[in-house]
Amino acid sequence: MIYAIVNILGNQFKLIENKFVYIPRFSSMNLGEKIWINQVFLFSKNGFTKIGNPFLENISIQVEILQHLKGNKIIVFKKKKRKGYKVKNGFRPFFTKIKVISFSEIEK
Repeated sequence: MIYAIVNILGNQFKLIENKFVYIPRFSSMNLGEKIWINQVFLFSKNGFTKIGNPFLENISIQVEILQHLKGNKIIVFKKKKRKGYKVKNGFRPFFTKIKVISFSEIEK
């Protein structure tokens, strides 16, 4: 099994080959576009693990942008007891669905 822990927009995600991951919105990317991710914290292949300090320089991951979508509604409710103060707000976060295509190792 090949997987990697990467940094995407300040968040850490575990990427497995041919699996889908929902990440915060990549607004500048178009559907079907393929990008390379170079900020890899950890890479594991067949039980052999490499750990970066903080990143691994010789490993990059190619991903494809599949879809831009909105998540489920999140309700934000504020209340102060005995004051009659209640506020209910909500929002739907934006996500981008990506698929891992390949892992690239550069031998040094």
